[in-house]
Amino acid sequence: MKFVDQATITVKAGDGGNGCLSFRREKFVPRGGPDGGDGGDGGSVYLRADKHLQTLYDLKVKPHYKTRRGSHGKGKRMSGKRGTDIYIRVPPGIVVVNGKNTIGELLNHNETLLIARGGKGGRGNYRFTSSTNRAPDHAEQGTRGEEKKLQIILKLISDIGLVGLPNSGKSTLLNAMTRARSKVGDYPFTTLNPHLGMLRDDYKRIIIADMPGIIEGAHQGRGLGLQFLRHIERTNLLILVIDISAPQPLNHYESILEEFKNYSGELLKKPRVIVFNKVDLMNTVPEFTLEEKAFYVSALKGHGIQELVTYLKHEDTIKAR
Repeated sequence: MKFVDQATITVKAGDGGNGCLSFRREKFVPRGGPDGGDGGDGGSVYLRADKHLQTLYDLKVKPHYKTRRGSHGKGKRMSGKRGTDIYIRVPPGIVVVNGKNTIGELLNHNETLLIARGGKGGRGNYRFTSSTNRAPDHAEQGTRGEEKKLQIILKLISDIGLVGLPNSGKSTLLNAMTRARSKVGDYPFTTLNPHLGMLRDDYKRIIIADMPGIIEGAHQGRGLGLQFLRHIERTNLLILVIDISAPQPLNHYESILEEFKNYSGELLKKPRVIVFNKVDLMNTVPEFTLEEKAFYVSALKGHGIQELVTYLKHEDTIKAR
């Protein structure tokens, strides 16, 4: 199924049913009086998180959702039937935006979020009976259900995000550390969508996401920048993958941090690990002095991978699942 991380949907909650205007008229029943029933409430629209989904493709294919209205009230104080609610399945990690306002987000399996409230059913005329009004001759109309155009944004929930410039070897590294089978090639932007892999042991399951390559100006939307930056916001730890065989590898490191800074200063606060990849292409491997923990690996040949995996499994910033 195609990976889609943004979708715009239109939702229409059901209108409330009208209250009934009715008077009881039966043989041998004196003073029957008002007996109009209430209208039923309209159905509401909810989003429900489903951990088995990883894309918003279904919303892209079907962008319009509408619930049933409430039934009108009837005589004999019979209330109208309530409209049926609908639940739209989405992957965990979504944010719901209405114009400039954020309605909410769903992070955990089976969580629900109300996105359009059904209209309220009108009251029947028997509700207006009082000591001074024994025969009310009016009933309420049901209110309209909410109608909204919403933007659904998916931000992947992963423990670790692999970030780096195009062709730094992120996909090969993910494949080497996990059983993922990310697409690998020798041309820029091999990774067009985030790919997920998982590290397992007796105590933890660590989800690792291979993000699309970043280029200068990513925070302004160049390349696949905004998609890339959006998906690393919820990671607990970042692995910066640097091609050590590049002419000036530290320039790659500084370029990535600059994009973090321009997009959101919060990204700079996340714990980071540096992985210098492609040491198999070097006759002499230089070592750099950085604040972060650094590993020197060859994802293609497997050199240094086990040391990196062992470190990640014991890293305290990564929560157990």
